[in-house]
Amino acid sequence: MGKGAGRRRADATTGRACPCGSGQAYADCCAPLHRGVAQAPTAEALMRSRFSAFAVGDSGYLLRSWHSSTRPERLELDPGQRWTRLEVVETERGGLLDTAGTVTFHAHHRAAGRPGTLTERSRFVREDGRWVYLDGEQS
Repeated sequence: MGKGAGRRRADATTGRACPCGSGQAYADCCAPLHRGVAQAPTAEALMRSRFSAFAVGDSGYLLRSWHSSTRPERLELDPGQRWTRLEVVETERGGLLDTAGTVTFHAHHRAAGRPGTLTERSRFVREDGRWVYLDGEQS
């Protein structure tokens, strides 16, 4: 089954596909992470959930999933920026048994009617047993 078919199925069952691009319904994919009832099992899963949080405007989750040493005190999201699509380019480590990993991605957005792309190589580590975003280099 192609990616588009999975998205259509998610839309049909819940009315809303997950912004992370998994093809699953948001309610079954990133929403449990955003609500705190589940934890990301891998660095990539955390990165995808953070993209979804940007897409749905959940700054609280973004702060909660940020490493304590690099987390800002507050985060104000730009309401004029709409995050539209995520492409994972490369994942290094960050698996179930790892303590660190990196994910390189392209995050597509629209602002003021114009398309844009943010490319970042994000670093993730485990803090208190759960994956958190440490920092990233944009290119």
